[in-house]
Order: sequence, then C-alpha cells, then structure tokens
Amino acid sequence: MKNTLIALSLIFVTNLIFAQDFEVAPVIMNFDANPGQIQKKKLTIRNHANVKQSFTFDFGDYEVNEEGKKVRQSAGTSKRSCASWTTVTPNLITLNPNEEREVMVLMTVPKDGFSTKWGMIYVQASTEQQGNEIDKQLATGIKVTPRIAILISQSPKTNHNYKGKIYNLKEVTTEKDSLKTFEVVVENTGDKIIEGSVQLLLANMETANETKYKPEKNRVFPGEKRTFTLTLPNNIPQGKYVLAAVLNYGHGSNLEGTQLLLEFK
Repeated sequence: MKNTLIALSLIFVTNLIFAQDFEVAPVIMNFDANPGQIQKKKLTIRNHANVKQSFTFDFGDYEVNEEGKKVRQSAGTSKRSCASWTTVTPNLITLNPNEEREVMVLMTVPKDGFSTKWGMIYVQASTEQQGNEIDKQLATGIKVTPRIAILISQSPKTNHNYKGKIYNLKEVTTEKDSLKTFEVVVENTGDKIIEGSVQLLLANMETANETKYKPEKNRVFPGEKRTFTLTLPNNIPQGKYVLAAVLNYGHGSNLEGTQLLLEFK
C-alpha cells in the first residue's frame, strides 16, 4: 500500500510539472538604443503544457555581488534600473497546448539615457482551472505559479566607456584543495558591461620560462567587483616564480595585470 501511494504521488507531481511547462526565447535581451530612441525586440512564448495557459509580464531589478550571484530587487529600486523604460505588448496572452506566440518588448530610452541599465522581465504562467482543482490546491497549501526570468540590458551604441582593473591577487589554497588556488578581484570602473577574461601566467625567475594557464571568463557589470578563482597544478618544479593575473576585456583596451612572488619548495 505504501509503495502504491508513493507511485501515485510521483505521477501527480510529474503531471503537475508537465501541466505547467512552458518556454521563452531568448532569455537574454541586450538593447543598444541611443538616447531618445525606441528599440523593439521579439520575445517568443511557447506553451508545452497539456492545458490552456495565460501569461503575464512583470518587471524587476537586480544587483550582482562579488560571488557573481544576482540579488533580486523590486522594479525601480536599483539606480541601474531600466524597468520604467521597458514595456511588453500585449501584456497578457493566452495559449492553447503547444501553441506559440510572439510578443514585442520595447525599450524607450529618454533623451538623457546615456548610461548602461539592466533588469528582468518575469514571464508568469497561470493555468485555467476548475473550481474543484482550486479548492484542492488551497486545501494542501500549494499554489503553483511558475515563472521564467529574462535578463535585459540597455546600453547606447554611443557609449564606449569600457574600463576595468584587476587587483588583490592572493593564494587561498586549503588542505582540502587538490590544486593551488588563487583569488583576484576584477572591478568594472567604466559604464559598459564587460566580458572579463582573467588568465594566470607563471614565470620562473631563474630560467625565464613562462607558462600560461586556461583563462576564467565572467561578465562584470558597471560598478561591480567580481572575485575570480583560478588554479595552478601541484607539480610545479621547485624555484622562485612571478605569478601574474592578466585581465582582458577586449574593445581595444589595454591589458591590465597584477602579480605576486611565489616560491615552491
């Protein structure tokens, strides 16, 4: 009897997930309208559920911490918010099973909108339910409201303020680590989102032999400080070395670097 109940529960959960299934594309939308312009992009919603679903659109903000995690905020609370510039039309659609439809996302940039902004569009689904289904959900304390977050950004084509710096390279290896581990901070001091690539270069001070290691890549937002974690193998020959961490974020910028002295015994 117990196994039967477990099986029935799994069937119920599976059906519930399937009934709420939908997708959106793209999940990242980058706008580059200049001040005073309106730019449009298409957003596609497809209903994979076996029931009719309605979809609504809401907005939110977020900041990024040093670990790269997005801290969600209410729309309009961030100084980098573009929520008030963004609209979705129509703002409510209803799709039959396996139906697909496009909506239009508009970015309306004011005449003084010279800086980079970002935020989120939440696409939320609600299934048309019978009264007894609603009663069941309320009785069990479950309210299923699935949603998908779309990351949006707006930065004018005329904005070329790419600038970053790298500093505070240090070893953070612990006894549990199988590799030599280092951390370094990358700070975006400009006004454009940069795709930062940080690479370790290890030079033997006696032989001048230099080894380059696989770079780590992360997106860094204006005003953000992002900690990059990089590693070296444990089989490095004995000697004194210079370890450099080099930042490359493209767009014709000069390479930025920081270094420290190491001795392997």
